[in-house]
Amino acid sequence: MRRPSLFPKASYIRTVSQDQPTPLLPDRFLRWFAEKGWTPRPHQLDLLQRAEKGESTLLIAPTGAGKTLAGFLPALVDLSRRGRKPPGSAFRGVHTLYISPLKALAVDIERNLLKPVSEMGLAVSIETRTGDTPQSKRQRQKLNPPDIMLTTPEQVALLIANGEASRFFKDLRYVVLDELHSLVTSKRGHLLSLGLARLRKLAPALQTIGLSATVADPPELQRWLVAQREEGENLAGLVTVAGGAKPNITILQTEERIPWAGHSARYAIADVYKVLQQFSMTIIFVNTRSQAERVFQDLWTVNDDNLPIALHHGSLDVSQRRKVEQAMAENRLRAVVATSTLDLGIDWGEVDLVIHVGAPKGASRLAQRIGRANHRMDEPSRAILVPANRFEVMECQAALDANYLGAQDTQAVGDGPLDVLAQHMLGMACAEAFDEDALYAEITSALPYRNLSRETFRRIVDFVATGGYALRTYERYARIRQTKEGKWRVSNPQVAQQYRLNLGTIVEEAMLNVRLAKRNHLGSLGRGGMTLGKVEEYFVEQLSQGDTFLFSGKTLRFEGIRESECLVSNAYSEDPKIPAYAGGKFPLSTYLADQVRAMLDDRARRAALPDQVRDWLEIQREKSMLPRRGELLVETFPRAKKFYMVLYPFEGRLAHQTLGMLLTRRLERLRAKPLGFVATDYALTIWGLQDMGRMIATGTLRLSELFEEDLLGDDLEAWLNESAMLKRTFRTCAIIAGLIEKRHPGKEKTGRQVTVSTDLIYDVLRSHEPDHILLQATRMDAATGLLDLQRLGDMLKRIKGHIVHKALEHVSPLAVPVMLEIGRESVSGEAQDELLAEAAAEELIAEAMG
Repeated sequence: MRRPSLFPKASYIRTVSQDQPTPLLPDRFLRWFAEKGWTPRPHQLDLLQRAEKGESTLLIAPTGAGKTLAGFLPALVDLSRRGRKPPGSAFRGVHTLYISPLKALAVDIERNLLKPVSEMGLAVSIETRTGDTPQSKRQRQKLNPPDIMLTTPEQVALLIANGEASRFFKDLRYVVLDELHSLVTSKRGHLLSLGLARLRKLAPALQTIGLSATVADPPELQRWLVAQREEGENLAGLVTVAGGAKPNITILQTEERIPWAGHSARYAIADVYKVLQQFSMTIIFVNTRSQAERVFQDLWTVNDDNLPIALHHGSLDVSQRRKVEQAMAENRLRAVVATSTLDLGIDWGEVDLVIHVGAPKGASRLAQRIGRANHRMDEPSRAILVPANRFEVMECQAALDANYLGAQDTQAVGDGPLDVLAQHMLGMACAEAFDEDALYAEITSALPYRNLSRETFRRIVDFVATGGYALRTYERYARIRQTKEGKWRVSNPQVAQQYRLNLGTIVEEAMLNVRLAKRNHLGSLGRGGMTLGKVEEYFVEQLSQGDTFLFSGKTLRFEGIRESECLVSNAYSEDPKIPAYAGGKFPLSTYLADQVRAMLDDRARRAALPDQVRDWLEIQREKSMLPRRGELLVETFPRAKKFYMVLYPFEGRLAHQTLGMLLTRRLERLRAKPLGFVATDYALTIWGLQDMGRMIATGTLRLSELFEEDLLGDDLEAWLNESAMLKRTFRTCAIIAGLIEKRHPGKEKTGRQVTVSTDLIYDVLRSHEPDHILLQATRMDAATGLLDLQRLGDMLKRIKGHIVHKALEHVSPLAVPVMLEIGRESVSGEAQDELLAEAAAEELIAEAMG
């Protein structure tokens, strides 16, 4: 029989230290532990002891250490003392909020927490509240809150924006934040930090408990958990659990030829299938939804034993995902191909192995995913990495080394974005009229907004009140008004209704429901049919009737669009397209990028690589050179009446794309006649009509000037003014800030309608109010997201005086992967990496290897 997932599946018995006496736990808890044959672990008692003293705490513990039980113990102990609410007694607010990044995680915790609560006979009510919770249940929860509510950041934002928030939260004692590292670095986390600031106002005695297994900077999370003061810093307590078995990680051994480029890893499917046959249950992680579709389909083509293999990603219909999750929990599957939807600490049955297809892009992300296997603290998790190409072999090796060293590379929290602040401010006006001074003090107590200036805060107030100078004549942008007392309240009830409909920070591309339609006896498509999930509108717009594509593990024929639905039928095709989902790719972490550079510069570290990769690098060393850790290698060579420049910064695709844009502008001014560029996570190539190698040799083109740090000055500004990139970023900021509303009662704007609206406003603001606060927010967003300017700036400083040029007669072996990216089919995006022209690829490889 499976043990509850709140507890490690290894033996729970552990000697308790003398300074943390067991009597902290009430008798019924001690009896329950004894009946299970378990003894509380020291860190669980330590956290309980700190909670009893009124301290907020961050618990860092490896997978399987019982973090979730530790997080709930203070609440359960306190509720056991409080007892059941007497009939007819006064209203009692919610006691504990458990906040997780995933709805499924909240549902899983509810299922597993109810069992020990029932077995101990605790008078504790536990309920979930997520986006899937029926409206009738949500209304009932407001009138009669559960003791423990398991919820998500968005639901917290909705609850605190309600006029009854002060009553609902007046008895709130604990907020437990699970998988804290994955919450705090996103806009969801920034919105949640503001929500916690409001909760601390509503319940001054509130304590927070953060739970995480992968933390790069513990003090930062300790500050995040508690209110920050005007002077000095305030930290939550810290409990760390040492130990935990080191994972058993290997890179797939294969006799197949590892591709030079691409992301599908199709070469390894047969080997992966052989591994699946040896284990009872395997999760196969990939980085994108389109990769998940491709890998799932490829596995089915070799599934001669008819193993039960499932697919799980965020665009599938929720009912289909729940069926897969239930099958996993009941151990009815042999494998699941999944994206980040299964990253976090849900207990999905007995998972023996994790296979990671493609490079993990971050050491902490890999550690998180590996933790899904075994889920026992004292036994090693087992994982196999399957690199999709030769550069990814090195990245996988670097990630493997990092996990054995315990290295972490989770993102920093960063400064809070202004669009999120605008959304929160409107929510606070929906709850009650606010005083500017009081709200400013509250907001700046949240770590991401600690450095928010009063002037910027005032500009956000003006934006929410009028839309800004250029828009203040339009009544619809006046969402809050000032009362005679000087406080700010919502302009009318419709504003609050629209806020509730549009709340949140996850702005997806416009999606269409994918419905499996059947033809009637007249040959026309009938109504009804099963909903398979959602696909992005821009992908569907590029399909013609009869085109086929992979989705939900099926090959589908596109039949047409009806209202907000993409109608499809079952089909067979050897060459289906695959939906390419925006935002699916993870950026390469700075830590792993540096480790790949170090590996290239260290013969001893390269010895661990497979023979064919080592041979590839050795030929590169002979024909050109290997990039050194502290240098930037620049290669130039002619090919097919064009001239190429290839750089190897190893700073990730986003930084390389920005660098490519800026360098082509500068090369145009130098009359190098650039024609285009292509970027990967590892390299960047620019091609043109002038011999850039000769220009460098004659001094016409000076590399030191080409890579000057002022590249991020006027050139960047000029490019941004011409680029459509800021328009796309502005669209997201405008939706989050509430300037544009996607949803209205009973209907939702199409992606095209939203784009037209935001483009018009963007052009108006650019012309009439270029310093508008939302344009400022857009530039901040672009700098940290799409452009990766901080990383690019650090790179330009690092390579100053350390640029090495190699003039070659032919393409080098190391340049082949980025050269193969040129001319890829754009419609199908990342998922069509294997549709390269094979003859051209072989010709390029032969030329490089000589």
